[in-house]
Amino acid sequence: MNFVRALIADGHEVHTIAPHDEYTHHLTNAGCLHYDLKMDSRGANFIKDFLLIFELLSTYHRIKPDVILHYTVKPNVYGTLAAAILRIPSINNVCGLGTIFLKKSWVSTVAIALYKIAFRFPKKVFFQNPDDLALFLDKKLIKSDITDLLPGSGIDLKKFTPANYSRNKKFTFLLVSRLITDKGILEYIEAIKQLKAEGVDAKFQILGAKDPNHRRGVKLELVDEWVRTEVIEYLGATQDVRPFIHQADCIVLPSYREGTPRTLLEAASIAKPIITTNVPGCHNVVSDGHNGLLCKLKDAKDLASKMQTMLSFDDEKLRTMGLNGRKKAEQEFDETIVIHQYFKAIQKIA
Repeated sequence: MNFVRALIADGHEVHTIAPHDEYTHHLTNAGCLHYDLKMDSRGANFIKDFLLIFELLSTYHRIKPDVILHYTVKPNVYGTLAAAILRIPSINNVCGLGTIFLKKSWVSTVAIALYKIAFRFPKKVFFQNPDDLALFLDKKLIKSDITDLLPGSGIDLKKFTPANYSRNKKFTFLLVSRLITDKGILEYIEAIKQLKAEGVDAKFQILGAKDPNHRRGVKLELVDEWVRTEVIEYLGATQDVRPFIHQADCIVLPSYREGTPRTLLEAASIAKPIITTNVPGCHNVVSDGHNGLLCKLKDAKDLASKMQTMLSFDDEKLRTMGLNGRKKAEQEFDETIVIHQYFKAIQKIA
C-alpha cells in the first residue's frame, strides 16, 4: 500500500486489476481505479488460464496504461503475454516460485515452458531472492540484463516495531501462515508432538486462515483434531498480526520454499527470534545463530531439536537475537528500498 500511495503522491494514475476480495476497498480508498478479475489463484486449469489472457487483453486495451506491474505466477505469465500483444511495457515481480518448482510433473514442465516464452517480453523482472534468480538463469528462462533483486516486498519499519523485551512464563512458539502443507504445518505439528512426549511445557500456536479448498490445504477435521487434543492453540485469522507476534517468544516457519516470506520480515522487524527452514527465501531473512535458527527441510525431528534449543536460551540471548533481526530488517529489507527500485525502473521505461 505504501508503494501504491507513493505512486499516487508522485502524480501517477494507478489502476489495479485483481479478484475482488475484502481488501479491495483499501485500494479504491487510496485513489486506485479498480477492475475485478476472474482469476483462480489455486492450481492450474489451462482452459481457464487461456481465457484469462483474453480477459487481461480486454482490460489492458480499455485502460491503455503506460506500464503494467505484474505480481505472482499467473499475472507474470499470462499478463505479460497480453501486454506483449498490445505492446505495453511490463515490469514483473517473481514473488516466489509457488509449488511448480518443488517437484517435477507435467504441470511444472508446461509452467517452465510458459515462463520461457513470457519472460522474453518484460522490460524488467525483479526477483525476491538470489536463489530464484539463479534458477531462472540456469534454466535459461530469462536474460540476465533485465533482472534485478529486491528484498522481498519490503517491510514498513514504522508499522512493525519492537516492544520492550519480556519473556512469557510459558514459552510461546507461533506459526503465522495459511494452513497449507507447503508452509511446513505438518512438520510443525509432528515436532510439537515430539516435544510434548519429551515433557516440554510450552505453548504452541498457529495464526492463519484455513484453506481447505486449496489442493494442499490442511483438512478442517485435522485442524479440529489438533485443537481438541490440545496439540496447538489455533488463533484463527486476523488482519493485524502485530499483537500476536508481540505476544510470542519465537516465530516458526518450516516452509518448503519462499520468495521472501512476509511473516519472517514482520517477525524480524518486531525483534523476535525465528526458526525457519534452510531453503531459498527463508535463509535470506534468517542467519543461523544470529537472528534465529535454521532447520532441515521436511524434518520434524530437526525442527523439534531447534525448538528445544531456542527454549534453552536465556533471556539475554533471545533479546540479542531479536535485536539482530531488527537491525537486519533495517539494513536489508526496508520497503523504501523496494519503492526506490520500482521508481527507477518506471522512470527508465518512461
